[in-house]
Amino acid sequence: MALKSAIEWTESTWNPVTGCTKVSSGCRHCYAERMAARLQAMGQANYRDGFALTLQPQALELPLRWKTPQTIFVNSMSDLFHEDVPCEYILRVFEVMRRAYWHRFQVLTKRSARLAILAPDLPWASNVWMGVTVESAQYVQRIDDLRQTGAPLRFLSLEPLLSPLPALDLTGIHWVIVGGESGAEARPMDPAWARDLRDQCTAAGVPFFFKQWGGANRKQAGRVLDGRTWDEMPHVRATATHFAGRVAAGGAA
Repeated sequence: MALKSAIEWTESTWNPVTGCTKVSSGCRHCYAERMAARLQAMGQANYRDGFALTLQPQALELPLRWKTPQTIFVNSMSDLFHEDVPCEYILRVFEVMRRAYWHRFQVLTKRSARLAILAPDLPWASNVWMGVTVESAQYVQRIDDLRQTGAPLRFLSLEPLLSPLPALDLTGIHWVIVGGESGAEARPMDPAWARDLRDQCTAAGVPFFFKQWGGANRKQAGRVLDGRTWDEMPHVRATATHFAGRVAAGGAA
């Protein structure tokens, strides 16, 4: 069984790498670091080293065993493009995603410079969505790095949103997620920042997904923006239909 996720914009998670190190301001109150500490305390074998970056080769082929098509967030507990993840291992992850063509895979990184360097050598299958996190105006260069890749679907995670992001260039971007930081020490998100990004997406014809307001009690704060939820998704062919078509044609994983 896939590990079902409570993250609003995905269905399941897959962690062939665990652990990370902080690289920018959005990492200050990392939810994955807190979760890793809890899992280590519970005796979970993959987190015996806590949040130290660890390759998990035994998990590499898990998606090939999950036969029900689903949307899978890759490395929710790490960053695939961390400098300590060998290039060969990244290629192995991409090869598994290519073979598991009936799923959709969402890869998200803050290390966009390394992504741009490695992108020409990666097999960009049609079921791989590539995204970058941009938490403040200081990191908009990550969007340009993302545009350099051959990813068939490129998305932005503007979370935790820590500053306004006016006049973003959304050329070549197919989806935008926005959310505030959550947790006891959450830094506030100005509602005007979220509204402006929604309006930018609307003007550019880019699907907009509002994940949460965040705060100390994110469930109480909710995710309603101006009277409604915003759950827009990229305009792609349904994976289940694609899977059925491949099977009918005699395709194999």
